[in-house]
Amino acid sequence: MVDTDRIVGTAKEVGGKVQGAAGDFAGSSRDSVEGRFREAQGRAQDAYGQAKDTLRNVADDLSDYAGDAYERGGAYVRDGRRVVGERVEENPLIALLIAGAVGYGLALLLHGRR
Repeated sequence: MVDTDRIVGTAKEVGGKVQGAAGDFAGSSRDSVEGRFREAQGRAQDAYGQAKDTLRNVADDLSDYAGDAYERGGAYVRDGRRVVGERVEENPLIALLIAGAVGYGLALLLHGRR
């Protein structure tokens, strides 16, 4: 979607060119200078609109990337949960010993040695 600043800026730029050319043709330095000024204003407004469009596109791309990453993360969690569940069912005693060791290690980290 094109930003309205780009449309208005382009219109000002074209109008300024026409006014500047008409001023040059008629020999009116005032119209020529005003036309060049309007042309510069239009060019600046168009550049501002282009910057807004670019930022909007970058934000949309980042949003899409974040959504994809969230979906992939969910798939990894589901796969990991399934694999861990299978391993625990195959070797419940080893899973219990590992869980106890992890719990003991966490307790040491949280409370420290005294």
